[in-house]
Amino acid sequence: MAIRRVIRMGHPLLRQPARPVKSDEIGGEELAGLIEDMVDTLRDYSGIGLAAPQIAESLRLAIIQIPDKSPGYENPEPLPLMVLINPVLEIIDPATYGYWEGCLSVPGLRGFVERPQHVKIIYTSMQSETMVLELQGFAATVLQHELDHLDGKLFIDRVTDTRLLAFEAEYKRYLLPMEAVYDSESVHH
Repeated sequence: MAIRRVIRMGHPLLRQPARPVKSDEIGGEELAGLIEDMVDTLRDYSGIGLAAPQIAESLRLAIIQIPDKSPGYENPEPLPLMVLINPVLEIIDPATYGYWEGCLSVPGLRGFVERPQHVKIIYTSMQSETMVLELQGFAATVLQHELDHLDGKLFIDRVTDTRLLAFEAEYKRYLLPMEAVYDSESVHH
């Protein structure tokens, strides 16, 4: 269909909770077209997740797709395209792990964010079926990042130490090489 413009930090819609998708909208042409636009946009921007508010649509709708090779992420576990309508998150294990997150709505920045690494998501499919899925590791982090958008939050709100916020170029030059030197436990604070 169409590639949409991703709105950036500062746009008020990114800070507002999105409205639930109504049951009579699910399966309709308008929602299907929006989802198609989101997939086109995600791929054009080389992203791994996109929430409807990021393209100025205030709906509790997100998509995630983690390819074998994701730019900027080391050996992620692939995840096929998932369309999440009205998703609800449940934390299974509160133990956290941190990743240097980036965001299409906050271009050029990375921030170290720790999130629970074992979660369950309950959502509605495009066929109006209630789905339940457990995710762990990087996929759990991506999911939580996208769901934050549905609640008006950005990853920078979750950075607990501003020394762990960096521009993309500096992250690649100074911080990424350090991760290769240190064991993964040493990057936690």
